[in-house]
Amino acid sequence: MALQLRPNCEYCDKDLPPSATDARICSYECTFCADCVETKLFNVCPNCGGSFAPRPIRPAREWRPGVCTTKQVPSDKRVHLKYATEDVAVFVAGVKDVAPENR
Repeated sequence: MALQLRPNCEYCDKDLPPSATDARICSYECTFCADCVETKLFNVCPNCGGSFAPRPIRPAREWRPGVCTTKQVPSDKRVHLKYATEDVAVFVAGVKDVAPENR
């Protein structure tokens, strides 16, 4: 099963195409841009409390049969935060000082 490669930042709605080098994901594939992760979320996923990693780039070219963005199409469903920005700020403030491996 391939990553969904969600098309946008859940916080600011910035477009994050499959080739975006500034896309970040948590272990549940929640997707945010690097700017939001660094300046608003402080490496805390507002949905699960986990940390983020750079989202891998899915090859556009079919280097191996059936494995590329045209054969395994990225998601086109835009996802947005379920929480108000004020709620996110309070949640992040309470979790950001806990090391990711201890969350």
